[in-house]
Amino acid sequence: MKALVIGLLLMSASAPAICAQVASWSSWPVTGSAKLTWAFLDVYNSELRTPSGKYRPNEWPLALAVSYLRDISREDLTEATADQWKALGLLDEANQHHWLEAVQAIWPDATSGNEITFLADQHGGQFYYQADKQHAIVPLGQHFSPAFRDAFLAIWLSPSTQYPLLRLGLIGPR
Repeated sequence: MKALVIGLLLMSASAPAICAQVASWSSWPVTGSAKLTWAFLDVYNSELRTPSGKYRPNEWPLALAVSYLRDISREDLTEATADQWKALGLLDEANQHHWLEAVQAIWPDATSGNEITFLADQHGGQFYYQADKQHAIVPLGQHFSPAFRDAFLAIWLSPSTQYPLLRLGLIGPR
């Protein structure tokens, strides 16, 4: 019971900071957007936001939002992330287990209308979740390291991504 009370106090104390972060990035201009379609199936819409509305590699902060158009289990999301990291040559033994275990523990099963946003800054990144437009945006799990941030964003933003047209849509006109 004591742990629950302490947890609730910590959550309520951090609520203003979380609201300020969400208000900040949700008002940034959209740098670009794109839809992932796989085998004629619409999977998700994605959107990149920066304070300036322009994408510049390794310039922070930025927010990458993925709005799901179909149901995808957290296991499938984690497996797809591992596959992308492997294809990019970013999945090494030192980080593989820890990173994949961490995201599988915090990511929900995605359903149509859900949105997961990754807010990246100079210190790393944080995931946020919104069940649908009528629900509040809530933080998911821990603040991740800069190494995780770079590997996660590389799935969409690396010139070597498996989805170059999606990348071009996200980074906007150069």
